[in-house]
Amino acid sequence: MSKKILLFAIVALVFGLIGSMISAWRYMPTPPESPAVATLFQFKMEDTNGHKQKLASFQGKTLVLNFWATWCAPCVDEMPELVELQNEHDPEKLQVLGISIDSPSNVRAFAEKYKITYPLLLAGIDGTELARLFGNQAGGLPFTVIITPSGAVKKTYLGRLKMEELRADLRAI
Repeated sequence: MSKKILLFAIVALVFGLIGSMISAWRYMPTPPESPAVATLFQFKMEDTNGHKQKLASFQGKTLVLNFWATWCAPCVDEMPELVELQNEHDPEKLQVLGISIDSPSNVRAFAEKYKITYPLLLAGIDGTELARLFGNQAGGLPFTVIITPSGAVKKTYLGRLKMEELRADLRAI
């Protein structure tokens, strides 16, 4: 009788392991379509609260990446509209991310003063290099990128956003 129980336990263990492996494989995020997005998801950036954020944690959502700085007037002008856009959407489906090329102290003071409700990430000079990967060779600001849940770059915008155009592009995803 104990041989039957042992055999049953081994068979159950084998099937349990197979089921776990299939489940892990099935729910593993697929690699992003764009090499620039794959690079983005390798980054960890500090937020305004001093916590390191893994950008890979945003994989599978529609992302609106907004490269900005506190000294950039058009950047500051569009931020209330980006806050409004984020508030209109479920953050599990669409996430606005502000990627700052400014100093951490300037960004923290700005975020506190203006109550920005979406994540502001401190990229420093790496933010400029990251924006170049997405096609912003001139390094101009603001620079915004829409990334689809599959990791494809849908569209990029250089300069002050036209929010109706951005909303129309997001609806098309």
